[in-house]
Amino acid sequence: MSSLVIYAGLFAIAFLAATILPLQSEAALAGLLALGHQPWSILVAVAALGNTLGAIVNWALGRGLKRFQHHKWFPVSPEKLVQAEGWYRRYGRWCLIFSWLPVVGDALTVVAGVLRERLWIFVMLVGFGKLARYLVVAAAVAKLV
Repeated sequence: MSSLVIYAGLFAIAFLAATILPLQSEAALAGLLALGHQPWSILVAVAALGNTLGAIVNWALGRGLKRFQHHKWFPVSPEKLVQAEGWYRRYGRWCLIFSWLPVVGDALTVVAGVLRERLWIFVMLVGFGKLARYLVVAAAVAKLV
């Protein structure tokens, strides 16, 4: 299998895993690292880039989501939206570093969009958190292999 296909596949899994789809980008990265056919630094960079870009999609969805809050089909009650906004304001933008966490991480990225967090700050904090997570995965695989 060519390196380009491997990188594209990892990118796609990491990108989709940042959305609500239940994909495990860490497992994909760990498997590729264990094979040892591609440089670890490129694999980590591809996974971090894909996952960060997927989070930007969530942020963009959040930016447009609030205008629909008064529709019956809106998935979050006004009370829950106020609660999420309060939580984000309470803990601040620094909580975006934890956007890699399962379940709550996706919600954090959407709420950041709803609250109109500046994109460059969002990318910096989310990108840092996701890169750090993949570096930990790479270090763990390196100790096991």
